[in-house]
Amino acid sequence: MQKIILGFVGDLAAGKGTICKYLEENYATPNYRFSTMLRDMLNRIYVDKSRENLQQLSTFLRAQFGQDVMSRVIAEDVARDTREIIAVEGVRRPTDITFLEKNPGWHLIYITADQNMRFERLVKRNENPGDDQKTFAQFLKDETSEADGMIKELGGKAEFIIENNGTLEEFYEAMEAVLKTIMSS
Repeated sequence: MQKIILGFVGDLAAGKGTICKYLEENYATPNYRFSTMLRDMLNRIYVDKSRENLQQLSTFLRAQFGQDVMSRVIAEDVARDTREIIAVEGVRRPTDITFLEKNPGWHLIYITADQNMRFERLVKRNENPGDDQKTFAQFLKDETSEADGMIKELGGKAEFIIENNGTLEEFYEAMEAVLKTIMSS
């Protein structure tokens, strides 16, 4: 069977992590996140893993080692993984998929949701330091940052779009429908 690589691009707090956790629990799918390598580096140098620090490190690495440096890392990790279905979470830029899209099993999926709903999710989950204190105005500013500015454009190139405005069950059913389509092709 050809390896299936599911790339998830999505708006801030749209549900990328939630769907990847679902895939892990139901299909033993590993999840490669672009932010993991950044978090690992910040952990190693004992620096806070705030959204701002993650973005600054990403900008620095891409400026020093090429815009596709993170894509090369993820593509190599995916190539070494022998599992049949692999998730790649946090695609944000066209250069993020430079190497991945060359794989015949690559599928880009755009996850989106209502802006107010996403803001509530971000504050509630408190993934990055200070998220639980964010205002709606700060959330809107985050969405226009360099790291998130290309998401909608890249989402327009996605093979599949999943709107996550309903229940978790509806969200999972939409993912199952995408998987069924991919596996039957």
